[in-house]
Amino acid sequence: MSADRIDPSSLSNLADIATTHLHLEWAVSFEKKVFDGSVVLDLLTLKENVPTVVLDSSYLDIKQVLYTDKSLEFQVGERQGALGSPLTIKLPEALPANTSFQLTIIYATTPQCTAVQFLTPEQTVGKKHPYLFAQCEAIHARSFIPCQDSPSVKLTYSANVTSPLRVVMSALERGVRPSSVQGEMTYSFHQPTKVPTYLITLASGNLESRELSSRCKVWSEPEVVDAAAKEFEENPCLTFVTPTLIAGDKSSVNVIIHEISHSWMGNLVTTKNWEHFWLNEGHTKFIERKILARLYGEPTAQLDMIIGLKALKESIKQFGDDAPETVLQPDLSGGGDPDDFFSTVPYEKGFNLLYHVQDVVGGASIFDPFVKEYVKHFAGKSITTQDWKAYLYAYMEKHHGQAAIERLNTIDFNAWFFGRGFLPVEPKFDTSLVDASYALADRWDAARKQNDFSAFSPKDIEGYSTGQLSVFLERLSDQDTYSHEALAAMDSTYALSKSRNSEIRFRWQSLGVKASYEPIYSDVVAFITEQGRMKYVRPLYRGLAHAKGDAPDLARRTFLAHRSFYHPIAAQLIAKDLGLA
Repeated sequence: MSADRIDPSSLSNLADIATTHLHLEWAVSFEKKVFDGSVVLDLLTLKENVPTVVLDSSYLDIKQVLYTDKSLEFQVGERQGALGSPLTIKLPEALPANTSFQLTIIYATTPQCTAVQFLTPEQTVGKKHPYLFAQCEAIHARSFIPCQDSPSVKLTYSANVTSPLRVVMSALERGVRPSSVQGEMTYSFHQPTKVPTYLITLASGNLESRELSSRCKVWSEPEVVDAAAKEFEENPCLTFVTPTLIAGDKSSVNVIIHEISHSWMGNLVTTKNWEHFWLNEGHTKFIERKILARLYGEPTAQLDMIIGLKALKESIKQFGDDAPETVLQPDLSGGGDPDDFFSTVPYEKGFNLLYHVQDVVGGASIFDPFVKEYVKHFAGKSITTQDWKAYLYAYMEKHHGQAAIERLNTIDFNAWFFGRGFLPVEPKFDTSLVDASYALADRWDAARKQNDFSAFSPKDIEGYSTGQLSVFLERLSDQDTYSHEALAAMDSTYALSKSRNSEIRFRWQSLGVKASYEPIYSDVVAFITEQGRMKYVRPLYRGLAHAKGDAPDLARRTFLAHRSFYHPIAAQLIAKDLGLA
């Protein structure tokens, strides 16, 4: 990557200009499915004689650009695939280095905006009011804000958002006042902590809140807010969580732990561009499992690692062992869409690298203090994989001497960073919590050969955690495809089709789809059309597309009928999976 291309996924002139703050003025139209308003960008020149500002944009209607109330010339360039269109703004004169100035851009989003999903009243739980929410990761902020849409840029922001329905943002609320439009209110926010643009987000709808503590609330529709408050824990600022996490038994709180961990890993210390995304997710997985171990014991954390390793193997199997998507630090210099590289690879391959380094340097007592110092050292910054490695070596040499360096040198970092396929070193996890799951799956494997399932009973899985039952189902999926008779016996014994736990539903339905078990298809369709979590819907759609009989056509019909139900990012990726893009 050349020096002037700090981020290959951005079209902005990042080497010339930096954004320090942005202020949004938005009016939400649920009817037109657009935001109308403006953004004020506080900019700083980084070099001498800067004649233009180039920003990222995608499907935006740019109306006017102002510089000290003077209208400037601008041009929206040709679209460059997923990267969008460069917005080039000609300054009145070339500016010297370290010049601070403001640009005001008057614009509107369009219905093609990929960051925001508008839901009709019929698509909500309450069925009375529309709803919207935004999700900008990785490069979708540019579809609702003309900006330097790169994690290399961290900025503060503020906003005034006018809407007929309650608004929440990834920022601190500082007031609500009536707007000039009858029946609408203007909600004001500010985010004093510097964040990358992909963390700018909001939701608006018929929302109620429940306090979890003096500093934290859960917001949701009135029909589910109490269940959400009971299920979830405290989390900073704003995190969107899917209703699939409401299992009634807090079995999915590790997802909340993951999002809390992002406060340090990803939000405070951030990948410089999307080639180094593993720095966000691998570290977050690492901290998530540290917290799980503290709360529930090390065996529980090890169980989660085993489940994660299985998910990594599934992703690599889907992409192919030699696919570039399996690389921990992929090459995006050709303008590749970061969304195409979204999988468990940065999460689990990244985690396993950190877990391996921890083992090599001498365990948690040596590695945990490094992780803390890593966060302190890079707090508020955006970094690369090479920055992480350099600091790892510097820290270990300073605190543990040449012996630690020699241990680090036994690690083939190039194989970890750039190798395709599975892990260079396979980890050894504690299987004490999954041995019973493995044994039960092996019993079923043996029983089907005699076609005799009389020895099984509901007591087999009494006391199983969600994780242990998940491992049982995953073990079955690794075995040869089960007969329809065996699957019917399994469902009759364990009532798997009646489970409302999303992790169990997903794995059970995946097992059925693999066998082209038609009695499960209606449950699959129900599951993938009542929620849009990509973790579940993409593999199930792909499974149907590869099953026998009418299943491929069912997958396509279902998706086309419900495409508007999914967030634009999810819809785009499912369409690719089904060959409909």
